[in-house]
Amino acid sequence: MASPGFEDIVEDFEFLDEWEDRYRYVIDLGKQMAPLEAALKVPATKVDGCASQVWLHPSIEDGVFRFDGESDAMIVRGLIAVLRALYNGLDVAQVVDVDARAEFERLGLNEHLSAQRSNGLRAMIERIGLVAGAAIEASG
Repeated sequence: MASPGFEDIVEDFEFLDEWEDRYRYVIDLGKQMAPLEAALKVPATKVDGCASQVWLHPSIEDGVFRFDGESDAMIVRGLIAVLRALYNGLDVAQVVDVDARAEFERLGLNEHLSAQRSNGLRAMIERIGLVAGAAIEASG
């Protein structure tokens, strides 16, 4: 149940045979994101559990989930871009149903990330799920 943007990434990955090319592609995705406003880089948006500095700023309008984010590490910024492709534009109720780990397995990213990066990715996914879950509960 991935978004069309994420499916585009999956298709692009199929054309890249070498992991180094895929790694560069993820970094390029991160470079294409607009920087997060400095005012949004606050303790409330900081994600704990990441080896690098990571901020996620979610928003929900008319039941549609979106988030912006930033990291001081290029590969993590790219992972944020991949997560944005996976989640942005989904109804908030759909966000909690996304099996992000399974979707990332389709990219083969899990086996090529360090333990610290995997923990950081898991922390970002958990934060997204918590925000979506709280929004569902509040509207309930």
